[in-house]
Amino acid sequence: MHIRKLAIFVLCALLGFNIAPALGYSRVKDLVEVEGIRDNMLVGYGLVVGLNGSGDSLKNAPFTQQTLQTMLERMGVNTRGETMQTKNTAAVMVTANLPAFAAQGTRIDVSVSALGDAKSLQGGTLLVTTLFGADGQIYALGQGPVTIGGFSASGDSGSSVTRGVPTAGRIANGAIVEREIPYALAGQTSLKLSLHNPDLMTASRIAAAVNNYLGSNVADVSDPSTVHLAVPASYPHGVVGLLTDVEQVKVDPDQPAKVVIDEQSGVIVMGADVRISTIAIAQGNLTIRVNETPEVSQPGPFSKGTTQVVPRTQIQVDDSKGNKMAVLHEGVSLQSLVDGLNALGVGPRDIISILQAIKAAGALQADIQVIG
Repeated sequence: MHIRKLAIFVLCALLGFNIAPALGYSRVKDLVEVEGIRDNMLVGYGLVVGLNGSGDSLKNAPFTQQTLQTMLERMGVNTRGETMQTKNTAAVMVTANLPAFAAQGTRIDVSVSALGDAKSLQGGTLLVTTLFGADGQIYALGQGPVTIGGFSASGDSGSSVTRGVPTAGRIANGAIVEREIPYALAGQTSLKLSLHNPDLMTASRIAAAVNNYLGSNVADVSDPSTVHLAVPASYPHGVVGLLTDVEQVKVDPDQPAKVVIDEQSGVIVMGADVRISTIAIAQGNLTIRVNETPEVSQPGPFSKGTTQVVPRTQIQVDDSKGNKMAVLHEGVSLQSLVDGLNALGVGPRDIISILQAIKAAGALQADIQVIG
């Protein structure tokens, strides 16, 4: 048995397996963004055609009719003053993100969302749509078949089934970039690294790790969300080479003690640094159950009585006497806090109330953020 264990250990060593526990380090590229290198939002208005009767009703969506008439006029078809009843067309808003350094002629994904009362965009095709940036300039053109992630079906009796959102879809590589956003990265002499989660300790650790890796003081912290990086004049490959090396530096990020609660879904997320003071917790509910079991009373044979429904009511009271009081001592960790709450046998909804009560008592050393 000892020989087998030794053989397994040697084999793991030869294969390069790390049998030591992994540390919680992250790359700098996963913690920050370089100021100036970002996506840009694009938006446009267009038409989706080819729908199987699930498009806009032109009576309720006059903008769809106006757009359709304008498009047909450009094609040489005059429909002014005519009554249009087609339901195979839908007005849509088209959105996309233009990545940084996207070159002219490259393709990007677009999202399509119905603007009128269309029931579904399934099987539709987006006509040529111009996508504008925040400055009003055209940066891309979108067109192509729409793919949706849901469906809707209905019968003649009025019953219907809908799954997902059939009035929104995507077009993979559905837009072509027509204009580039200029940004001279190679000519920069200094850079700003913006933290995804601003924290003074994390920013200081990033600056210290970068300076230690490069062997010079090129990084400094100005605030919890920004790390300034000076570009050495003689660095190999300039700014690109510097960013390539800095992004691979490993840092142990810090985080504030926080409890995030989603009351709608009952989800609770607690950070590893959440601590509490010594406190006793008891949880119990008074539950009253009322069961109605009516019984039928039949009259005797050959009698003049009538059949009657006699009510029968059972009332049960549960005051949860079996619940215990748990004592959580000062400075316990997240695991101890969770174990203590689980020992009470409470569910997520009750845990939310308990955490809020602990915070109100001043015994929870963490911020509570309620979402939803």
